[in-house]
Amino acid sequence: MSQTIFITGGTRSGKSRYAEQRALEYEAPLCYLATAQALDGEMDDRITLHQKRRGSAWHTVEEPLQLPLALANCDGRYNAILVDCLTLWLTNLLLQDDQPSRESEQRIIAGVQDLSVTLSAMTTPVIIVSNEVGMGIVPEHRLGRIFRDIAGQANQIIAAGASEAWLVASGIPLRLK
Repeated sequence: MSQTIFITGGTRSGKSRYAEQRALEYEAPLCYLATAQALDGEMDDRITLHQKRRGSAWHTVEEPLQLPLALANCDGRYNAILVDCLTLWLTNLLLQDDQPSRESEQRIIAGVQDLSVTLSAMTTPVIIVSNEVGMGIVPEHRLGRIFRDIAGQANQIIAAGASEAWLVASGIPLRLK
């Protein structure tokens, strides 16, 4: 039976740290499935800091686009898999299109549905981190509004299928389900 733990929160809320703590409950070997891409020096520095913080108990798999496939390939090889993060994966998918549109949104949400199916079939527990982007102002630009809508839908889909859902605010995890 699959176990998915969904953890959301705002930027710098402590959600990744909480997710790592939860994953450590399963003991090594652990998989950190990273969706981030080091497209500049600042992001490269962030990735390096995250890797140092995690330590040697973790094996890192980097997959910016094919998240369902990467999860399926990791299933059964680790005691837990931490996906960090869903919203970076969505960003990567959205930016594949030169002119993101409602069709982009439909394509990406279909991918999120595929991810949900993959999660439900997993034998390895999966902890998935996502940003809660819908609590702020309406973005001024079209791309920001499309992204906000996609992220909101994706969070709802993944949280609905999760066995646990958590909101982290100011470093404090609050159980939603």
